[in-house]
Amino acid sequence: MEFHLLGPFTARHEGRPVKVGNRRQERALLAILLLHADHPVTTDRLVDLLWDTDAPASARATVHTYVGRLRVALKPYGVEIDTRHDGYALEQGPHTLDTQRFTALTRQASDTGDPAERLRLYDQALALWRGPLLADLADDRLRDRLAPALTELRLTTVELRAQVLLERGRYDEVVADLSPLAGDHPDRERLIAIQMTALYRVGRQSDALDLYRVTRTALATRYGVEPGPELQTLHDRVLHGDHRLDRPPGPVHAVRVDDQWLPWNTGGHPALEFCNTYAGWTGPRLPGSEWLRTYASLAVWAGHLDLIGDRSVTRLREQALREPEEAAAVLEEARRFRTDLYACMTDRHNTSAFTAVARTVEAAAARSRLTRDDQGLARWRPAPSAGLRLPLHAIAHSAAELLADPRHFTIRACPGEACGWLFLDASGRRRWCSLATCGGERKPGGC
Repeated sequence: MEFHLLGPFTARHEGRPVKVGNRRQERALLAILLLHADHPVTTDRLVDLLWDTDAPASARATVHTYVGRLRVALKPYGVEIDTRHDGYALEQGPHTLDTQRFTALTRQASDTGDPAERLRLYDQALALWRGPLLADLADDRLRDRLAPALTELRLTTVELRAQVLLERGRYDEVVADLSPLAGDHPDRERLIAIQMTALYRVGRQSDALDLYRVTRTALATRYGVEPGPELQTLHDRVLHGDHRLDRPPGPVHAVRVDDQWLPWNTGGHPALEFCNTYAGWTGPRLPGSEWLRTYASLAVWAGHLDLIGDRSVTRLREQALREPEEAAAVLEEARRFRTDLYACMTDRHNTSAFTAVARTVEAAAARSRLTRDDQGLARWRPAPSAGLRLPLHAIAHSAAELLADPRHFTIRACPGEACGWLFLDASGRRRWCSLATCGGERKPGGC
């Protein structure tokens, strides 16, 4: 059985609506027990929530009557209400609650490093809200008493979603989404800051300043306080057109592919480019060494290097969303292979690294097929049956090709501070990995 509390109260069984409770208070009592599933709620607490300060003398008896009716109505669907001491508890059975689904989605979103996936999960979570909690059963006071944490989580999710949109340059959407909320929640300074920044970036500097003035007045009137230091600093930057509020640039030495930032190609071979997603990039002005942040990064990178086709990239990304645990395992396997491959390419005497690389290459070879390219040349390709491991198998093929080629004796590691990227240097005279960006005087934000 499905219960929907995020909006008007509804109950469904196998997709069909089920009428539970003839009175509003009966349904409200069931909703209270659902919100506290598996935890007892005393009769006195139920009376207090249902009647507030205006409970009749017969309130306790009425609660018992409501519970009896609900038990009869819910029994055919396997939903049970237990008597526990001086109260009742609804068992957490096979039924589902949209409130629990909402909480699970927000938790899942906070655990993912992929902004696109995080946004998708936030969208799913917020779509569950069809209005205020128990819109047809509770007033604002009862909602505040019943589930303040749930209301808080909804607003926090709105803020976090807006932050993702802001980082992805979707400023108009941020403005549209937050405009109805900003005036009602002047105390949520993160929400106000996100909205001010979005307004500034769409060219509405005066509106951003007006929002600050309205927020400051509301804080002083309602709470007797001034905006916090972060919001005050943001106001000053908006006022003076601080360039730091402009759209943030992409990572240094990166290229935007699909919705992913990937490192420049400087190595001269796909196997080296894969190693270069691992090397260096740990200085204070640099974007950080981990480019393979998500499975999507791995799939898009393999497609960008023409190791797999565009259709495969799309299919793999969709499969990864359906099988997140398997995708995470493959990503971790790819990172280990990358570490071993880098060690293998930089130290020909590293037997353990070569052995680890060889194991992955042999696994890829076991699931390969011989195909012809557009010029009629034969080449080994990983078979689609590799599933989510397809990008890793494609990279392994490329690594085996280079290890079997005398060119791998010309591999050099860039000696630039905080770099270490690998590149082919047949001449033996190159000092740096790419266009001298690492050489000579260090440039601000450079490699």
